[in-house]
Amino acid sequence: MTKEQRQPERQSERQEPQDWSWAVSDTPIGPLLLAATGQGLVNVVFHADPKTAAGAVDRLTRRLGTGPAPEPGAHLTEAIRQLESYFAEKTRAFTLPLDWSLSTGFNRRVLRELAAHVPYGTVVGYQDLARRVGEPDAARAVGVAMGSNPLPVVVPCHRVVESGGGIGGFGGGLETKRTLLALEGVLPQPLF
Repeated sequence: MTKEQRQPERQSERQEPQDWSWAVSDTPIGPLLLAATGQGLVNVVFHADPKTAAGAVDRLTRRLGTGPAPEPGAHLTEAIRQLESYFAEKTRAFTLPLDWSLSTGFNRRVLRELAAHVPYGTVVGYQDLARRVGEPDAARAVGVAMGSNPLPVVVPCHRVVESGGGIGGFGGGLETKRTLLALEGVLPQPLF
């Protein structure tokens, strides 16, 4: 794969409008906006205060081709239930159907590998994850894929760390990453 092929890909607009719904869930890492289509959970957005939530809903309306439904669908209700269970330290693996339509190409391959093969309580290096998808020289592109993850927490980009032992970056903020890793027993609990 050439460097140009690993660049972040433009995500194409959907051809057909998708029914979807959303809700904001209060969690120990702050409010999360969750959105789901008929296929499954499609988006998780950190720091979902009213302004951030409104922006996310606008973006999803454009991407999904229609405004949200007035009532939450079954996939959204189940996503909220499983996230609450995860934060209560009862769920270690999400069993939600996922709608991967907001991710494409290399990024989707990396995120699917992460979701399927990096379990609760473990971490993986960017380089190792690149090797796992057959692109051993694509560690930086893996970092781009983590930054583009439309389903953080559920697709656990917080479990991807630097090979040298550093925590790496995180779209939800490093304190959020530390909190999630501490919840899973990878790091000590924050002192305050």
